[in-house]
Amino acid sequence: MAQPAKQDQLPPTLTAGATATSPVIPPATMRFAPYAYYTAMRRDRPVAHDDRYHLWSVYRYEDARRVLTDWQAFSSRRDILGLARRPGMEDLRRRQSLITVDPPRHRQLRDLVSRAFTPRAIANLEARITALTNQMLDAVVPTGRMDLIDDLAYPLPVTVIAEMLGVPSEDRPRFKRWSDQLVGAADDLYMEDAAVLAAASRRLREEMDTYFCDVIARRRAEPRDDLITGLVFAEVEGERLSDDDILAFCALLLVAGNITTTNLIGNAILCLLDHPEQQARVRADPTLVPTLVEEVLRYESPVQAVGRVAARDVELGGQTVPRGDLVLAWIGSANRDPAIFPDPDRFDVARTPNPHLAFGHGIHFCLGAPLARLEGRIALAILLDRLQDVQRADSGPLEPTKGFILHGVKHLPLRFRARSVAQAPGRER
Repeated sequence: MAQPAKQDQLPPTLTAGATATSPVIPPATMRFAPYAYYTAMRRDRPVAHDDRYHLWSVYRYEDARRVLTDWQAFSSRRDILGLARRPGMEDLRRRQSLITVDPPRHRQLRDLVSRAFTPRAIANLEARITALTNQMLDAVVPTGRMDLIDDLAYPLPVTVIAEMLGVPSEDRPRFKRWSDQLVGAADDLYMEDAAVLAAASRRLREEMDTYFCDVIARRRAEPRDDLITGLVFAEVEGERLSDDDILAFCALLLVAGNITTTNLIGNAILCLLDHPEQQARVRADPTLVPTLVEEVLRYESPVQAVGRVAARDVELGGQTVPRGDLVLAWIGSANRDPAIFPDPDRFDVARTPNPHLAFGHGIHFCLGAPLARLEGRIALAILLDRLQDVQRADSGPLEPTKGFILHGVKHLPLRFRARSVAQAPGRER
């Protein structure tokens, strides 16, 4: 990832927080390095408002943590979101998932799926993740070149979550297209024609529903030892989940189960390339890989912002946020807040403590965080063990992943030399 812009590099137009899209969202020209923008906003407009779209952005750590934690004031429910009340946006209101409900329904749904993400269940995946990582690298190591995203960072987590769900990992291209469309939908919030957005959302949902309805029907007829079977036969207070509930779970797990890890692995390699002295530290001491993962999550947060809705009029940062307004907690800014992180623009693979908000906070703390961490640790440890002299294969500009709330690249071509004797963790000689 590009080095953070210096404060004196901040374009004059940004001193007022202005962008072509919204005055409270970093401009597209700063997608790879929004940190000078965040610095200015934390200093001058820590709780900033976009009058046109009734949208608020929160940049300081403590304010962001409150938005993420105080679910009674900042709700995950879509039915009170002003956007969802616009004509043609009924799909935003109809279907609920784990991340779009509050207690008590949130607790009920989380309990159902949490068994698949217990520490023991995640630990049991270590051997499989290790084998998959080595298999994917085996296909490219002899060539001395790879696209990190296409060849490892995307297929690894999506294969793991597909196997957990019980759907064919061979459908990865389809899953990727769905994931890209779902997370990229955030960029469409500013479309004037809500009907266009609603139609696109409806087409995507219909395609996904057709796919997963078939899987659900087959699991009802022939149960298997997979997550979809568990959801089909699960009960909440004596009642089975509806098809809408199960479909929402499938979409959430398919997307959330891969996006963070994909960006984590890609951002980690970019950070190590940008900071060769830190790469040397990790290579010399592989026990630093876990803290490397945490520092990448802080320094180049895979998810830059998380949205909530004001459930009532709320006082925040000396301003009143009206009920129904959307509030974006800018995790990427909070994780660079000097009030919490000493020397926040320094990348330090041994940083501790590191109380970043990359996985959220409170009751909506990412259920898949242990899995993402495990995948990141294994993939990075094996990459560092098997590859040396890693460099970008070209010096052309990188293309950011779609979705302004996300932080990563679509492709990352690399060239490298293979270690003469590769002995990755868990790999036989």
